[in-house]
Amino acid sequence: APFKAMFRIPGVPGKDLCDSKLGVSRRDIMRIGGASMLGLTLNNMFRAQTASAASASVGRPGWGKAKHVLMIYLQGGPSHLDLWDPKENVPDNVRSQFGTIPTKIPGVHFTEILPKLAKVNDKFTTIRSMSYTPNGLFNHTAAIYQIMTGYTTDKVSPSGQLEPPSPKDFPNFGSNIIRLKPTDEPMLPFVMMPRPLQESNVVGKGGTAGFLGKAYDPYTLYPDGDDMDMGKMDNIRIDDLQLRPDLFSLRLNRRAKLREAISGQMPALEAAVKNMSLDSYYDQALNLIASGRARDAFALEREPTQLRDRYGRNTFGQSCLLARRLLEAGTRVVEVVWPKVANSDNHSWDHHVGLSKRMKDQSGPMLDQGLSALFDDLDSSGLLDETIVVALGEFGRSPEKGVSTSGNNNSADGRDHWPYCYTAVVGGAGIKRGYVHGKSDATGSAPVENPVHPTELLATIYHAVGIDPETIVYNHLNQPRELVKAHAVTELFS
Repeated sequence: APFKAMFRIPGVPGKDLCDSKLGVSRRDIMRIGGASMLGLTLNNMFRAQTASAASASVGRPGWGKAKHVLMIYLQGGPSHLDLWDPKENVPDNVRSQFGTIPTKIPGVHFTEILPKLAKVNDKFTTIRSMSYTPNGLFNHTAAIYQIMTGYTTDKVSPSGQLEPPSPKDFPNFGSNIIRLKPTDEPMLPFVMMPRPLQESNVVGKGGTAGFLGKAYDPYTLYPDGDDMDMGKMDNIRIDDLQLRPDLFSLRLNRRAKLREAISGQMPALEAAVKNMSLDSYYDQALNLIASGRARDAFALEREPTQLRDRYGRNTFGQSCLLARRLLEAGTRVVEVVWPKVANSDNHSWDHHVGLSKRMKDQSGPMLDQGLSALFDDLDSSGLLDETIVVALGEFGRSPEKGVSTSGNNNSADGRDHWPYCYTAVVGGAGIKRGYVHGKSDATGSAPVENPVHPTELLATIYHAVGIDPETIVYNHLNQPRELVKAHAVTELFS
């Protein structure tokens, strides 16, 4: 039967708060234990963790190979036709203006925008058959929410944008992972940088723990400076790492005292979970900022100048390097969000206009340099063997230039949104090396072999860390929901 207990909290209620008159609230109690934050019984919490261990997926290719997850999220939607999947013998209004170049894989070509990645694609898998049919107009936020949470939303405006983040949202995949596979390291479990997910004024949708509660939110490292400040990663300090606003030091210590008081009155619970800290997340947060290990991870200046140059002296390149340092230090999940608002200009991937110049001079070189250095560095250090790396955007771009597919205006060289076929890169943790999964048609309009839905890729991430994608979680209404309604693409694994 579910564990039930009556709690008595000794001491003067709330005397250490600025709002001391409020005393100790039910919310305080609910935030003491990670299980309670879900509105779950402890039985349900532990059942979710043990279900994966008994999953039928155990023993299948790739199961549990990944200790870490690194998502390189190319918000904005890169053009697959101008990067990873160029087409020959097609009309001029489809063909990329960029020339094609050979890669390490015989017969596989990228465009000239990716000369460095062409030399390391023997270290990862290229999926050329990502595809989905959108719910309503396929603008950025709805698509971002889908790949980050595994779910679509019921509330999509005519523009395809969503309402701002809500405690009722489905959790970001990283939040699910750190809840079900908590790290044993005294290190930040989940970090998102160097900027939030964003379309227009909708900021952070799909990037929170949603109904799991704020304890599973990512720590966010968003250095000061706008998106055009390419040197802002040089100025990061550990103080830039924003703790959740309701968990400042005073409240953390207060809750620690509450938890200690409760523990003293709950020997039965302690015995039941003696090997599982219900609130290790808070315990870590109490001493994390003072931790030398955490501080060292953020010391980019300790890296050799030559290596920093290899990654690229820009926000994206240095974020990739910092991601590697965080993984080394024990962080479970890192999300590097492309450092530009999804629907914007300059180095955004949203190339409705000016694709020719912007991709050649801005976004393309940054991606090529940073991602190629990352794969090289992870591989040489051995981290690639235990880290699944995924790089993709929310969709691709229209095969035909200058046409509107989403209600946006496009220049003659611009491409509009296209979810029906695009490319993702996946590597590490047993993923096949030098492999191309799936195939697009002659114009890059649709897959003709092995289509992969973004939720299937999300299921593959869960599978790689040893979590059954169909594990049940409970939402804010205490209703059971699968982590994602999809199966892992085990063909991607060796």
